Parts: sequence; structure tokens; C-alpha cells
Amino acid sequence: MPDDPAESLLIERIRQGERELFYELVRPHERAVYLVAYSVLKNEADAEDAAQEAILKAFRSLAKFRGESRFQHWLIKIAFNEARMRYRKRQGEKLQSLDEPAEDEHYTPLQIRDWRELPPEVLERREVREEIHQAIAALGDKYREVLVLRDIEELNIAETAQLLGITEATVKVRLFRARLKLRDTLVERLPAHIRGKKARA
Repeated sequence: MPDDPAESLLIERIRQGERELFYELVRPHERAVYLVAYSVLKNEADAEDAAQEAILKAFRSLAKFRGESRFQHWLIKIAFNEARMRYRKRQGEKLQSLDEPAEDEHYTPLQIRDWRELPPEVLERREVREEIHQAIAALGDKYREVLVLRDIEELNIAETAQLLGITEATVKVRLFRARLKLRDTLVERLPAHIRGKKARA
């Protein structure tokens, strides 16, 4: 999906020399950039550094942006690649190939007959948000990345697949498993009275 006309005009003005407008362009996307970096690095300080570097790289490379996809998608891709590069350097080894078979492909989710989405008022609670944050951070890399890109950043299946370098079918499988794992973790960690219902295995 191309950028909206107002954003495209802003980009063009920056290219024409109004560089001070760049912050106005990226400001709506700063949180998304940080969350994507954090989903890879799982460290607030490292994620902040990666996000800042990604925004700087976007500024330097703005002339290369052709508007064939959303500006946010392009910016997130830069942030994701920057975070992965830092992760590899920090670990001193390459990330596991994302196309390798899942080591937990026989994972069996809890059978919860009365599970439903948490009510909005429950999600507003600080302790619930913290539990969700920790549950997402505890997911395996490939599941956490897909979940963040799809359910938090709201990239579509095709965009997520392109960014991660995997097939759309793989995105769907990993997203399904990530949601199940997240659900099961929250069932175990959140008391029934907070979820607003009983959870039975």
C-alpha cells in the first residue's frame, strides 16, 4: 500500500532540502521502531540504540525510498535489520535459520473451553500489561518477531513474510503457534479473577 498523500508530500519536501521536517515524518513511527528493535534484542538500552541508529539510517537513505510500500514498513525493515545485525554481533554467531523446522513443532496448547479475549478494561491494568510484555519477551525469537510484526505493528501477511524472508504460509503457522503460546502463558500467570473468567485445562 503506497503512502498517504500528506506523508508523500512531507517526504518530498525533505528531499528538496527541508531536513528539519524529518522528525515530523518519523515521530508517529518511533514507538513502532523501538518495539521491533526490542522484539529482537530483548534489552531496552540496546533497543533504544538500535532504534536511533535505524532512524539515522532512514534519514541518510530517504532518497532511496520509492513509495512502493508504506513508509512505516520501509522504516520498520531498516530497524529490524539493524537490530538483527546487533544481535548477531552480540551473540557472536549467526541467528538460527528461520526456515529450519520448528524444534517444538509438536507443541500441544492447553485445551481451554471457555477462553476468550481479555476485556479492554482488564488490558488497561498495569500488572496485566506487564505480564503480557513478559510473556511476549519469553517467546522464541521466530515466534516473537512474527507476533510483534503482525499483532502489534499490524503489518499484513505479505509484508511480514517479505520482511522476515519467509513464506506467507510460514508466517501464518508461526503466528498461530505464537498466539497459542502467549495464551497458554497468560492463562498460567494471570489469576482467573483478573481474566474475568475461569480457565480450565
